[in-house]
Amino acid sequence: MDRNKFSAIAHQHHAYSNPISEEKLMKVVQMTALKPQAKVIDIGAGKCELLIQLVEKYQVNATAIELYAGAIEEAKKNASNKIPEGSIDYIVDDAASAIEICEQAGYDVGICIGSTHALGGLETTLEKLKGLVKKNGYILIGEGYWNQTPSPAYLEALGGADESELKIHAENVHVAEQLGLIPLWAYTASEDDWDEYEWLYSSSIENYCLENPDDPDCEAMLERIRAWRRTYLNWGRDTMGFGLYLFRN
Repeated sequence: MDRNKFSAIAHQHHAYSNPISEEKLMKVVQMTALKPQAKVIDIGAGKCELLIQLVEKYQVNATAIELYAGAIEEAKKNASNKIPEGSIDYIVDDAASAIEICEQAGYDVGICIGSTHALGGLETTLEKLKGLVKKNGYILIGEGYWNQTPSPAYLEALGGADESELKIHAENVHVAEQLGLIPLWAYTASEDDWDEYEWLYSSSIENYCLENPDDPDCEAMLERIRAWRRTYLNWGRDTMGFGLYLFRN
């Protein structure tokens, strides 16, 4: 079973591949006071829904970095009827390689929501975005955190994860402060936000397999999503948090 295929099906009905509500996300975006022709870069842009909306609403010039070509293909289809051609520069590549060709201190806003792993973690991602974003520009980060100490059983269910892979909410902010960034705002996903994200995630797989019983991956996909759903209900809902953080460079 291809992991990108699984993720594409599981997220097919999500506008954004994270549990932060659109209302919270748009409120934070408004704080950046984007102007026409502002330059925005999004690392791990996925289907580029956020960038498409920013082009529509603010007429920005956008750069999307995404490793999965299938997500960019979908983004281009979605964008074709909404924004002028060429408004988004799509880069399909590993994030670490892609940012090497991007202009240092060339962007008004740098974004990485739920994809800090692409650059080696939160601190490295903040360092890279600090270099890409202009002085007094904005950095918007989405990152997981621990609501409480994860149990050994939960870490094992996550595939042998380590507690050190995430911090607590306050520490996510502190990491940015240590790099000289100024915290301006933070939102966290509520239980309702998480439930909406997780149940849509799992039901999308369940419904796909019901409607496509001849897909040879169905058995593996169902086994995976049902194990994930049990993990979320048993531990994740109480233990895993997700924050959206806005910093000034």
